[in-house]
Amino acid sequence: MNRQDVLMSTIAAGTAGAAIYGQSLAKPPGATGVAHTRKLQTSDSLSLFHREWGAGRSAVFVHSLALSSAMWAYQEEFLGSRGVRCISYDRRGHGLSEVTHVGLDVDAFADDLHAVIEGLGLRDVVLVGHSVGAADIIRYVSRHGSRRVAKIALLAPTTPYVLQTADNPYGAPREYFERIWSDWATDYPKWLQDNRLAAFTPETSPQMMDWIQLQMIRMHVPTAIAINRAVVTTDLRADLGKIDRPVLVLQGDKDASAPLEITGRRTAAGIRDAVLKVYSGAPHLLFLTHMAQVNRDLLEFIAG
Repeated sequence: MNRQDVLMSTIAAGTAGAAIYGQSLAKPPGATGVAHTRKLQTSDSLSLFHREWGAGRSAVFVHSLALSSAMWAYQEEFLGSRGVRCISYDRRGHGLSEVTHVGLDVDAFADDLHAVIEGLGLRDVVLVGHSVGAADIIRYVSRHGSRRVAKIALLAPTTPYVLQTADNPYGAPREYFERIWSDWATDYPKWLQDNRLAAFTPETSPQMMDWIQLQMIRMHVPTAIAINRAVVTTDLRADLGKIDRPVLVLQGDKDASAPLEITGRRTAAGIRDAVLKVYSGAPHLLFLTHMAQVNRDLLEFIAG
C-alpha cells in the first residue's frame, strides 16, 4: 500500500438532541457543583451515554468515528484538575450509547450535540472535536448557531470535504471509498491492524495502540460503514463561513489519516480568523502521541 492509499484509507475510518443515561458518576476531588446524573432525549428519543470530569468552564468533547468518549481520558485527567468541566459523550451508535440504524448522518449528529448543549444548560461552552468529530461541530454551528458557544478547537479534522468531485479536486474518488467500505464489510479487524501504525509515532507504546484498536474493533461494522459513507459524501465547505467564534485547529504534518493540506489547512482557511497550529512530526492521533503539547494548547485556548 503506497502512502496515498494509507492517507485516504485512514480518512475513510475517520481516525478514525441527545439522551444521556442517568448515570451516577463519582466526583473527582474539588468537582463541586457539577451535575453527573442527567437524562436527555434526542429528537428521535435515543439515549446517549455521557460522563463529566472536573469543574469550571464547560468544554464538550466530540470523539472520532469508531471510537468513544473514552478516547478523551488523558485530556480529562489534565484539564479536569485545572478548572475545566470536561463533558464527553458517545455518539449515537458508538460506545455505550443506544444502537440505531436511523439518523446516521452529519445532520443528526449535529442535532444530538445541540441537545446535549441545550439539555445540560450549557452557555459559553468550548467545543472540542477530533477527526470526524469536527464535522459534527461545524454542522452544529451551521444548523443551530453559536449563541451558546464561546470557542471551538478542532484536532486533525477530516473536514471540509474529502470526496473528489468536479468542483473539489481534493480527496479521493467515490470508487476508492467504495473499496474501503468493501474491505470493512469483509474483514474489518484486518483492515484496522493493517492501518494502525500510520496513526501513531514509533515511540507510541504497543499497549496504547492496543487500547485504541480495542475501542475501534468493538464498533458495529454496518454502523461504521453507514456513518463513514455519510461523512465522506457531506460537503461542509459552505458551513465554514457560518462560524463566527474563535477557532483553533491543531494538526500534525505527518497526519496520514487526514492529510494537512486537504483537511486542516483548508478548514482553517475557510473560517474567519481561525488559527492553525501545525505539530511537527505528529500523526492523526496527536491527542495521544503529542499528549502534553495538545493538553497545554487546549488549556491555554479554553482558559484564555
